[in-house]
Amino acid sequence: MNRGTGNGKKRLVVIGGDAAGMSAASQARRMKGPDELEIVAFERGHFSSYSACGIPYWVGGDVTDRDELIARSPKEHRSRGIDLRMRTEVTEIDVAGQRVRAREVDSGAESWTSYDFLVIATGARPIRPEMPGADAPGVHGVQTLDDGQALLDTLERTRGRRAVVVGAGYIGVEMAEALIHREYEVTVVNRGSEPMSTLDPDMGRLVHKAMEGMGITMVDDAEVTAIRTGPDGRVRAVATADGEYAADVVVLGIGVRPETSLARAAGLPLGTHGGLLTDLAMRVRGHENIWAGGDCVEVLDLVSGRERHIALGTHANKHGQVIGTNVGGGYATFPGVVGTAVSKVCDLEIARTGLREKDALRAGLQYETVTIESTSRAGYYPGASPMTVKMLAERRTGRLLGVQIVGREGAGKRVDIAAVALTAGMTVDQMTALDLGYAPPFSPVWDPVLVAARKASGKVRAG
Repeated sequence: MNRGTGNGKKRLVVIGGDAAGMSAASQARRMKGPDELEIVAFERGHFSSYSACGIPYWVGGDVTDRDELIARSPKEHRSRGIDLRMRTEVTEIDVAGQRVRAREVDSGAESWTSYDFLVIATGARPIRPEMPGADAPGVHGVQTLDDGQALLDTLERTRGRRAVVVGAGYIGVEMAEALIHREYEVTVVNRGSEPMSTLDPDMGRLVHKAMEGMGITMVDDAEVTAIRTGPDGRVRAVATADGEYAADVVVLGIGVRPETSLARAAGLPLGTHGGLLTDLAMRVRGHENIWAGGDCVEVLDLVSGRERHIALGTHANKHGQVIGTNVGGGYATFPGVVGTAVSKVCDLEIARTGLREKDALRAGLQYETVTIESTSRAGYYPGASPMTVKMLAERRTGRLLGVQIVGREGAGKRVDIAAVALTAGMTVDQMTALDLGYAPPFSPVWDPVLVAARKASGKVRAG
């Protein structure tokens, strides 16, 4: 039944014009031409198909032109036969009637659009604390290009040079670096014991030390209780139980939650983290003609066997490719993730994959840990820099469970070795035989990841 068009063609409706949504639309268009499939996409913002991961580097000045972050403009999508409607927000999904209601942001005009196939790619929203001053001028979340532009506008207007970043995860750490580049005095207020809660605390301590060495003031074990404003209503300070920290601008780096309010209202299935639940084909569970992908879904963790929410553009683009292939009549699956992520603060590279200690405990796994110190290159080769690698292995079986790496140039991308090993279900003993590339400018004879694997293998055998 062709509910969408009335002219024999079927209609795909996409909610969300960034990575997952437009990857799905573009792949479906490759699979089926305009005479077979009409594609309508709704995006409430001003931009489509952009790199949200690049926003801190644009704010910090490493990327000078905002448009460099845009992979494909609305005009380019339209030229490929996708009816992309910008500044249009979907406000309701009528699952039974197979239609969505959309509102034009500027005019307020509303209309219904029917669909044969629906893709939900509504992304994630920054967590905003419920406290006085959280919505004051000068307080910014950073999730979209519109958010990045608003922050830059504030930085250009603000006379003071004091910034407070609330939260010390990936967003917080990267925004702290961006503000240092903008010559701000930066204070990071973090409720955890160490920055980067995606690492174990002993590895986060290395990040803490490096950030302080870069001139960033770190305030750990601190819960923000209020954001103070001045007589003009603008932010002037961030308050905790122990004191106040002056601020001319505040950046919220507390994290994100899946943006699934539409899906929840429509009665679609959500997981424990608030993300949509899908099958391996990225089809929403229990709904044959609805798919979902990107930051609004939960995915299978291949190491723990549990669902988790990970907001990364790499996953979103893969989800979109899978969805578009399936909508277009092909078949593709997204098997899951191992939780790989890499970041940097100034010249410090931070990477992790797999499980932390608390993740392993939560999953009921018994494990051993090892931590080794090595270098990025042969020790005698110029430019060799120190690197710390922590590895978790399952007790008795020796199965690799996780790896964390903190170091300078050449450290971060080494996590990919571990990501492949985790995906393959390798043991640490098997890893020691990996045939990795070696030359003094690139690695010691024993790569740091393999040194950790050897040590972990010995510990597992001894245990």
